[in-house]
Amino acid sequence: MHSDIPYLEKALRTVGVYVLILLLLRIVGKRQLAQLSSFDLVVMLLLANVVQNAVIGPDNSVLGAAFGAAVLLAVNTVVVRAAARHEWLGRLLEGTPTTLARDGHWLTEVIRRNGLRRADLDAAVRHQGGDDVAETTEVTLEPGGALVVQLAQPNQSADKSDIEALKAALAALDEKVDALRSRSP
Repeated sequence: MHSDIPYLEKALRTVGVYVLILLLLRIVGKRQLAQLSSFDLVVMLLLANVVQNAVIGPDNSVLGAAFGAAVLLAVNTVVVRAAARHEWLGRLLEGTPTTLARDGHWLTEVIRRNGLRRADLDAAVRHQGGDDVAETTEVTLEPGGALVVQLAQPNQSADKSDIEALKAALAALDEKVDALRSRSP
């Protein structure tokens, strides 16, 4: 239960490593967050192990680990809330959306620059209801790594209002059919 290093040093180490990892992930880009492949998962796990000693130092105590974890969670909470409150800070820390396709065509150079594979992007389009990029108006890679697909109007999935409109149209047709039946001898 005894900590081998002062708590202030432990707090400063934790904040420093947090900022370093945040900067490294920002430099590496959104691709790392968009699709966590087996390779990326291995890197993330090893990264956690590599920076562990920088955070807690030679301290192997339970109290020291709990303190380090508490500082890490507190710093993250402050950063996330500050980024949510101040749009400029959110853009600085997370970046901005990147357009990968426009008007049904992939932007090949942008895709290449972000280290993405077309096969993965095609799968994302299919996952979000399209058959092909030609059915999209825009595909963006969001700062958090999510791929957002905007389908062209004729290719969008039906929503509740579309279904209600169809029900109303069918009800009107049923009334007309019933009216015609009642007039026939």
